[in-house]
Amino acid sequence: MHVLPVRSDSILIELAGLDEALALYDALAADMPAGVLDMIPAARTVMICFDPVLTGVEDLMAAIAAVDTRRSRVSDAVPIEIPVRYDGEDLPAVAAMLEMSVEEVVRRHVQSDYRVAFTGFAPGFAYLADGDPQLCVPRRTSPRTHVPAGAVALADAFSGVYPKESPGGWQLIGTTPLAMFDLMRDPPSLLQPGQRVRFRDITADRAYAIRPQPENPSFLHRAPTGKSEGACAIEVVSMGFPVLFQDLGRKGLTRQGIGASGAADQASLRAANRLVGNDPSAAGLEIVFGHFSFRMRGRGVMAVTGASLPIAITTAAGATFDASHSKPLPLEDGDTVSLGAAQAGLRAYLAVRGGFDVAPVLGSLSTDMLARIGPAPLAAGEVIGILEARPGSVVALDEIMAFSMPRADEVLWLDVVLGPRDGWFTPRSIEHFLSREWTVSPQSSRVGIRLEGEVLERGISAELPSEATLRGAIQVPANGQPVLFLADHPLTGGYPVIANVATHHLDLAGQAPVGARIRFRALSPDALSLMSGKPS
Repeated sequence: MHVLPVRSDSILIELAGLDEALALYDALAADMPAGVLDMIPAARTVMICFDPVLTGVEDLMAAIAAVDTRRSRVSDAVPIEIPVRYDGEDLPAVAAMLEMSVEEVVRRHVQSDYRVAFTGFAPGFAYLADGDPQLCVPRRTSPRTHVPAGAVALADAFSGVYPKESPGGWQLIGTTPLAMFDLMRDPPSLLQPGQRVRFRDITADRAYAIRPQPENPSFLHRAPTGKSEGACAIEVVSMGFPVLFQDLGRKGLTRQGIGASGAADQASLRAANRLVGNDPSAAGLEIVFGHFSFRMRGRGVMAVTGASLPIAITTAAGATFDASHSKPLPLEDGDTVSLGAAQAGLRAYLAVRGGFDVAPVLGSLSTDMLARIGPAPLAAGEVIGILEARPGSVVALDEIMAFSMPRADEVLWLDVVLGPRDGWFTPRSIEHFLSREWTVSPQSSRVGIRLEGEVLERGISAELPSEATLRGAIQVPANGQPVLFLADHPLTGGYPVIANVATHHLDLAGQAPVGARIRFRALSPDALSLMSGKPS
C-alpha cells in the first residue's frame, strides 16, 4: 500500500490490485472516517477527498490500517443480464489479436460472470472485472472521435458499455439496445459497484423485452419549478457563446459515475449571490467571453462578478447608462442588460435576487457538458422565471473579489502539488513543466484547459490503469501536451497526472483566458502541510 500526494485535501491510495482497492473502498464506505467527503475507487487505487480542517493524512492512514484488504464485497443477487448483438467493428481484429475465432471470443465473453468494479469516464459507464483472462486486449492506438451509445467494448482486463455517444479508445465488439444510464430511472445508472453482470448473445433471438435508450439521452427538457408564478422573469435577447446554469455542483454521486460539475470559478458565483441576497450556493448564469443580453420582466436585482466586462442598461424609455461590476444593480420592468466582451478573465457570473425558476437535475442546476447532464443551455427568446427572495435576505453592498482576473497578455502563476504520477516522467520533463510557459489553447473548455508547449516525455511507457482524477488535475496524454482538468472533468482517466493545482488556485485556473501563458510553481511539503490545517 502506497500513499501518493494529490493536494492538501486529497490523497491517492495505491494497492496491489483491483480486489484490494475494492475491499478498502467497501470497508471505508461502510464506516466512513470523520472528515471524508468522497471516495473514488479505480483499477488499483482509491482517491480519498477530505476536509483538512476535520482530519489529516495521519488520521486517515490509521483508519486504513485497520481495514482487511484481502476480500471485497460482491453482490449475491441474480446477475443483471445485458443483451448484446456481437456486431462490433473491432471484433474481427480482437479475434486476430487473441489468435481466436470470432465465435470463440463471443463464447468466452458470454460465459463470464462479471463484477462491477467501479464507475467512471462517463455517467453509467461501469468497469466490469473478473471476465475471461484470455480476453485481455489493449486500447486502440488511436481513439475514435465517435462511439455510439450502447457499444460493448473491451480494454485491458475490463469489459464495458458506453452509456452515451462519446469519444473512446476501447475495442468495440458489440452493441446493446439497453439503456445503461437513464435520468428517468432511480438510480439512473443501471450498473452499481459490487453487482454481478452477464452478457447474452441475442443475434439469433426473435423477441426480447428491452427497455431501450431514452429518446433524448443528452439533456432533460428544462422545466420550471412552478414556484415563481410568473411574477418576474428575464427574457434572453442574445448571446455569443452557450450560457449555462451553474451552482456549486452535485455531490455524492460518484458511485453513479457522475462528477460534481458546478461553476468553474466558485468564489465568483458565491460573491454574485451574496450581492443579491441569495444563498451563496444558489445557481447563477455562467457566461463565457461576455456578449450576453436580456430584458427584465418585472422588477428585480442582479449582480455580475467574475470576468471583467462592461455592463450597459437600457431603460424601456431608451436611455442607456453604464453599470458597475461586482455591485447589486436594481432593474425595472423593460430594462435591457447588455454584457460586453470580457477584458480580463474568461467567465462572468450573473445572479438575480431570488434565483432562477428552474427544476434541478439530480439535485443540482449545474450543467455538465461532458456528462450531458443538467438544464439545457439558454436560447435566444427564452423566458426564465425568477423566484421570490428569501424572507429577510439582505443584499451585500460590495464584494472584494478573491483574486485579480488574469489577462491574455499576462503570465498566470498557479501553485501545484507534484504527483501522484510525476515519477512517470523524466527529470528533464519535470524541470520543463515547472520552468517553461504554457499557452492556453483555443480548444479549451469546461472539461479542461489544453496547454501548448514543449512535449513532456515519459520515463515509464507502460499503460496506466484507470484511476480517479480531480478538478485541477494536470493529465498528460500520449501527445505530451498537458490538460488541466476543470469542473466537467471525467471521474477517472488512463493518462498519468503530473501535478494537481493547489486548492486555493482552482477558481483562478477556471478564469484563464485563451492565449494566456501559464507558469506552474511547485509547493514544498512544508507549505502544503501549513495550508492543510493539520499535519500531514
